[in-house]
Amino acid sequence: MEEKQDWLKQVKPEQGWYLSGFADGEGSFNVSLRRRDDHTMHWQIVLTFNVSQKEEYILAMFKKVLGCGRMQARSDGVYYYVVSNPRSIVERVIPFFEKFKFWSQRKRRNFTIFKEIAKLVFPTPGGPAKHKMVCGFLLVMILTAKYSIILSLTTSKP
Repeated sequence: MEEKQDWLKQVKPEQGWYLSGFADGEGSFNVSLRRRDDHTMHWQIVLTFNVSQKEEYILAMFKKVLGCGRMQARSDGVYYYVVSNPRSIVERVIPFFEKFKFWSQRKRRNFTIFKEIAKLVFPTPGGPAKHKMVCGFLLVMILTAKYSIILSLTTSKP
């Protein structure tokens, strides 16, 4: 585990705090459900961190510092930085914001619940995937609804 966190030690404090503050105001943690008949509960739970901004440079800094994610552009000139890869969420996004904590109560609360959902959906190696059991799946839904993390239901197939 120590080697996995070496990248985080290389983040300059002023850069880490700047990005954390920026994400505090402009970022979001999302939990989405996608209808998937090939999944045990017939739904895939997708966790995502994203930030949108008209200045691409700041979002490119997120990508460089976190070492993951992708950039997207909309036709109206708004750019998105998105991380949805489970490993990147667990090994990059969560540790970064645990080190460079949010100041606003709302973002801290949402991040705490996002981490709890991540633990259910992405268990430690060899651990049970609790979200594949009815009680775990329901717990994810309750946590998501209770703490107002964005939940979008889609019935479209991937």
